[in-house]
Amino acid sequence: QVQLVESGGGLVQAGGSLRLSCAASGRTSSSYAMGWFRQAPGKEREFVAAIRRNDGTQYADSVKGRFTISRDNAKNTVYLQMNSLKPEDTAVYYCARYSFGTSILIVTTTVAYWGQGTQVTVSS
Repeated sequence: QVQLVESGGGLVQAGGSLRLSCAASGRTSSSYAMGWFRQAPGKEREFVAAIRRNDGTQYADSVKGRFTISRDNAKNTVYLQMNSLKPEDTAVYYCARYSFGTSILIVTTTVAYWGQGTQVTVSS
């Protein structure tokens, strides 16, 4: 059974930084692409960032240059470093493990497992 447990969310002022962590149990996350999505109230869940098995990364245009996704395979953990945060970044952030071998990372339909989510609130 795969479990994804996020941590690191919280309240921060605009311009500040947070680092989210996602600890994975079960099959090693290094064999899968991993990602982060977010969902604001009244909106659909949207893609934020992903890291492939070969450590290639992909980002939503809205976070490019501000967010960085990384992984520590020894700890089976994926991180999302968020800098220069804006009020529009406020959302529940979800860790995702994709289905094995998927190459399409920006949609929710290729995600096999979700974490429970962690709230990020950016005040203006």
